[in-house]
Amino acid sequence: MYNMSAASILELQTWIVYQRIAAECANCLFMTDNAFKAKDIGLRAQKKILSRMASKNVAKVFIDGTTASLLDNVYRLVKVHTGSKKDAERLVKNVIKIVIKIAVLHRNGQLNADELRQADRFRVKFQTLQMAILSFYEVDYSFDLNYMQKSLADCRSLLRSCVVRHLTDKSLGRIDEVFDTFADTALLETAFRQDSPYREIMDKIVVDLNKAMENGDI
Repeated sequence: MYNMSAASILELQTWIVYQRIAAECANCLFMTDNAFKAKDIGLRAQKKILSRMASKNVAKVFIDGTTASLLDNVYRLVKVHTGSKKDAERLVKNVIKIVIKIAVLHRNGQLNADELRQADRFRVKFQTLQMAILSFYEVDYSFDLNYMQKSLADCRSLLRSCVVRHLTDKSLGRIDEVFDTFADTALLETAFRQDSPYREIMDKIVVDLNKAMENGDI
């Protein structure tokens, strides 16, 4: 019988949920292909064991209408800023994979007491960051680049501390790539300018973010 490591099981569970999200969100801009493949025959053989995770209800935990719209608009922002459709797709897909893995770890009770405390600290810090984004965008001349970058760095550190014991270097690299993208000085300064060329996209992101926070989705 094929013996799977904890990391392999986590990868498989993530793959299953990701494929359900891909099916549920087939019309989303960022979901243009199934980039997350199960390469190992042994992993594919184990899919039936964990197939219960692939229900529509599980998918909706991660992607609802507001969240899909927010991710689409983040995709648009990154695509316009980088000029790369591929980079924008990879970023949003990495966000989804990270969220799935953390949720699976929590669902399976694999986070210890210290990791759960760090997760709570991350949640509070991330909510504060979201409020800052809304404030900086809605209040003229209030944008503070140093605050944004420090908050993003703090969120990255807290998130990594929750999962470093469980994730592969590749998955940890995805976390770094996501935060590096959003902390990019040129992106932040351009996005929050009064005459920003990204104004239309940012308007939509702010609407989605407000709605998601009101609904408790993020």
